[in-house]
Amino acid sequence: MKKNSIDFESRFWCGRKKHSALSLMEVFFQFHDLVTDKKHLNLIMKYAAQRKTRIPEDASVIFYFHQSLRSFIRAGYSLRNKREKWLVPELSEYKNPMLQGSLSEKEYRDPAKVFRKAFKKYRLEEFEEFLSEVVYFSLGTFNNVPERNIVDPYLHLIKMLDAAWLILERENNKKNLPYEQQQTAELQLP
Repeated sequence: MKKNSIDFESRFWCGRKKHSALSLMEVFFQFHDLVTDKKHLNLIMKYAAQRKTRIPEDASVIFYFHQSLRSFIRAGYSLRNKREKWLVPELSEYKNPMLQGSLSEKEYRDPAKVFRKAFKKYRLEEFEEFLSEVVYFSLGTFNNVPERNIVDPYLHLIKMLDAAWLILERENNKKNLPYEQQQTAELQLP
């Protein structure tokens, strides 16, 4: 039986190499900074909601951001079924709230939950339509604004960015641990 795989369509922004979901997210954060991406997305949302105004950024920069974020969403869709792979058994009392970002404590503990929750509420196509719609309305001067709810998908997307960054941090920390510690850490999961 052939396994259905999703095309991340990353050839437009990071070359022709095929990626797994996790490696695509790693490449995404090599090309983009988390804070800068959140600011870009916030700026796009701001100008999409305003009438008769156009985003001051160059259209090619916005298009590049749109393409890379679209691939990111597709990779997140693939990660939604990874249960408890990046689960942290206990949260430290001395954790830094800045590392948590927009995530709740449960989402910080299990960042794949963010993707499950987002794609349970919205289909992949709905996220792509949202992204296309806000980019479209931010790049032009129109008399109208998006008709659908754009705030909820935006909040899910911000959380997905935070969760992906956290997943990659945990993967990198896991790779840096000696083999015996990795085995012990995996056995301690609930």
